[in-house]
Amino acid sequence: MSGLDESEVEDVKEVFELFDFWDGRDGLVDAVKMGDFLRCCGLNPTNGKVGLNGGTDKEGDKQYTFDQIIPLYATCAKDHDTGTFADFMEAFKTFDREGQGFISSLELKHVITNLGEKLTEEEVANIIKWTGLVEDLDGNVKYEDFINKVLAGPAAKK
Repeated sequence: MSGLDESEVEDVKEVFELFDFWDGRDGLVDAVKMGDFLRCCGLNPTNGKVGLNGGTDKEGDKQYTFDQIIPLYATCAKDHDTGTFADFMEAFKTFDREGQGFISSLELKHVITNLGEKLTEEEVANIIKWTGLVEDLDGNVKYEDFINKVLAGPAAKK
């Protein structure tokens, strides 16, 4: 039916139950939280993909039961077009003036806030906190480590 194995369904159910708990245990998850839900399930969809797969911009527009959310998750899980390590390394090398594998942390924040899909300053702060980004004495960060941590996703934290 969904193409998911039993383990995946159980993992999604666990996340669904957490979101349902936070929303008052009504057996529903609001579509405005679809992006967060999918990311907690270990996926990395863009906001555009979330919108195409059931996400909404306004709270209360739509609610999903577990049975309704499984096909949406399955569709997003099949999408593997998130860029490769080499793609991201090439992009960051553009900002690596000395070719040493470092980028200014301020420039990194600017890049991930403003290029591609727009992120809020709070989202960028959460990404930086989650990745454990460490600046050197000159305020630079090693972008290869950052890319590896982002591509590893939430599974790396388990």
